[in-house]
Amino acid sequence: MQVIFMGTPQFAVPVLESLLNGSYQVVAVCAQPDKPTGRKRELIPSPVKALALERHIPVMQPETFKSPQAVEELTRFCPDLIVVAAFGLILPPAVLSLPRFGCLNVHPSLLPRHRGPSPVAGAILDGDEITAVTIMLLDAGLDSGPILAQREMPILPEDTTGSLTDKLAQLGAALLLDILPGWLEGKIKPQPQDESRATYTRLITSRDGEINWHLPAVKIWRMVRAYNPWPVCYSWWCGKRIKIYSAIPLEDVTQGKVGEVVALPSSPGVGVVTGDGILELDEVQLEGKREMSITEFLRGQRDFIGSVLG
Repeated sequence: MQVIFMGTPQFAVPVLESLLNGSYQVVAVCAQPDKPTGRKRELIPSPVKALALERHIPVMQPETFKSPQAVEELTRFCPDLIVVAAFGLILPPAVLSLPRFGCLNVHPSLLPRHRGPSPVAGAILDGDEITAVTIMLLDAGLDSGPILAQREMPILPEDTTGSLTDKLAQLGAALLLDILPGWLEGKIKPQPQDESRATYTRLITSRDGEINWHLPAVKIWRMVRAYNPWPVCYSWWCGKRIKIYSAIPLEDVTQGKVGEVVALPSSPGVGVVTGDGILELDEVQLEGKREMSITEFLRGQRDFIGSVLG
């Protein structure tokens, strides 16, 4: 059983590891091209590429599969199966039809809910109480292929996109190994998705993290969790950006004007007045400083309370 694996970020690493530790021969790995990171803009291998190189697996990094050369390179490996997890490129029909057992995708949402590039953040932003990992057979649409299996997981109040993604990656890796034997033996019949229930997410940008304090506290709280670890929610104080890494919504508490920083009865509790309720701050980071608890932050910024963020 010759497998080509396609993936790029950390989410895909446990899935690749599960294949490598199983009885499957991963003959090649596809990852997106290295991107410059950090202040020095150095080209850093993605987590999937780094693991592939460590295991001495050939790595391909096509910018697109529209070129015949990229498809030909895949063909040379004669894959029986292609497994995809957070790869980031659309696969054309020439690739989808290449392996005899098709192209299976590990998607971190309860499809058909939250199709698209930001399913984990989308579930948190919408206030979902349950999410899932889905194994589906890829087709030409956007996460629209028939479903082989799903496994659900609760979304906890403290979950962020970072923590939930890690848990879903492990869940997806285990589910893939569970269903692969049945799929390869022809014992699993993919079930079509209900298009009437489909929802879509969009690509998150750095500007999405800016807080509009006129929104309800609960909605901002979801944003804080959804945009952690990136781009991280932020506001402005004394001309500097202040990032908010964790917070708690207080829906039944309202005092002051929108955006005002107020002291809370649970000293040294501090919150910001929103359009509906107060958002209690927990961990913050002022521009040029490190991330710290709000208690530690207040020791050096005594004029924070009573100011207005915006």
